[in-house]
Amino acid sequence: MIVNKTKNLVIANRVKICNSFFLRLKGLMFTRKLEDDKALVLVSKKESLISNMIHTLFVFYPIDVVWLDKNFNVVDKRLNIRPFTISIIPKKSAKYIIELKCDKAKDINLNDKLSIDFSDVISK
Repeated sequence: MIVNKTKNLVIANRVKICNSFFLRLKGLMFTRKLEDDKALVLVSKKESLISNMIHTLFVFYPIDVVWLDKNFNVVDKRLNIRPFTISIIPKKSAKYIIELKCDKAKDINLNDKLSIDFSDVISK
């Protein structure tokens, strides 16, 4: 589960964690649209700009993306990222990337504190 602790708002009930190189590389490529209550979390080994840039190649629908630092504070967000965008780099170093259905991040602001329950993840 992902919760915006600043606003006491549930962002996603079902979370897929991508913490290996191959899971991060695949991300949402070749998937169907995300459901309202589902999110993908890409986990990096360290905070960085370059290792946390993303693309939407072979993602056939728009998405929202939120970048978090190691303390789960929002450092950047982008709404309605179009399919086949080659390079999206966060404005600040991040450790976590949350990919959401388009318009699900509209109530998330910079510096909001989020929580991610890593024990309640989905396998698909």
